[in-house]
Amino acid sequence: MNTFGTLFRTTTWGESHGSAVGCVVDGCPSNLKISIADIQKELDRRRPGQSKVTTSRGEGDKVEVLSGVFEGKTLGTPISMMVWNRNADSSKYSSIKDLIRPGHGDLTWRLKFGNVDWRGGGRSSARETIGRVAAGAVAKKLLAEFGIKTVGFSREIAGIWVEGALTKDKIKAIDTNPVRTFDCKKARLMEKTILDAKEKGDSVGGVVECVSFGVPPGLGEPVFNKLSSDLAMALMSIPAAKGVEIGGGFKLACMKGSMSNDEFVLDRGKVKTLTNNCGGILGGISNGMPIVVRVAFKPTSSINREQKTVNLKTKKNATIQVEGRHDPCVVPRALSIVEAMTNLVLADHGIMSGMIPRKL
Repeated sequence: MNTFGTLFRTTTWGESHGSAVGCVVDGCPSNLKISIADIQKELDRRRPGQSKVTTSRGEGDKVEVLSGVFEGKTLGTPISMMVWNRNADSSKYSSIKDLIRPGHGDLTWRLKFGNVDWRGGGRSSARETIGRVAAGAVAKKLLAEFGIKTVGFSREIAGIWVEGALTKDKIKAIDTNPVRTFDCKKARLMEKTILDAKEKGDSVGGVVECVSFGVPPGLGEPVFNKLSSDLAMALMSIPAAKGVEIGGGFKLACMKGSMSNDEFVLDRGKVKTLTNNCGGILGGISNGMPIVVRVAFKPTSSINREQKTVNLKTKKNATIQVEGRHDPCVVPRALSIVEAMTNLVLADHGIMSGMIPRKL
């Protein structure tokens, strides 16, 4: 499927080295104030060529809004957005088009579809996520109307873990370094580790953590459209994502119930929890605490080192060394996609719950 969401729906389209990529957002309420600058700001955080720790592909990723917005406000009709592919270089792929790239979906896509666009991964490329981020920018603007703010950061890169919870006073530090984390000392170490791997023709992985502040209680549709299950599905659909945690995540498996349970207290007449091991979700429904999710990303599959593979044309064993322009670590750019997918889920559930009206 190329469409995500129930009432706030996003369809993405386009291939990595095709003419353009983009999305159509359907179900956004009318009268939402939004500008191209609001959308471009999010795309700029995702775009390539930002620093030495990202791919050098020189795309400006300038968005064009084709429909659904008039005089600075949404119409309630489908919002269509497009970004032209200006700097695609397919020359590095023509010589390896019959070779299966280790770690990629080359084999599975060919077995399923037969005819695939082998240039830069085609539809399976992470460039498809431009549409997600553009749509997520609309969702972010919508959620801000109701006091909801989602912030992502690099929690871990190549085993280097950042301690401490994300608080509102730490948010400004995230975009001051190329790896996008709030711990400046760990940021320098992360950057060095990424560049060392890049120098050796290798790559590293990591973890993005995303926190949504101001989410009211009551979002989530049991039993199969739980907020937690929809978040997990959305986040696992991101390229290179290999695991999702909510709240305490897998660490809860090592705890006793007396440690993992979030005890309740009354605070100014409202029920709150002393801790947030549940990550803001109980029984699949938001409880008013911050929503906390983490996504584990594998190391970038395209590496400039010789690996064993198979030539599908000759039906023989072969070797491959993937050249071209690739991120030595996807985490710094992936966090904008994690934010976008989280916001898309929250916007969808906000409309389903009645918190967000169809007309603002």
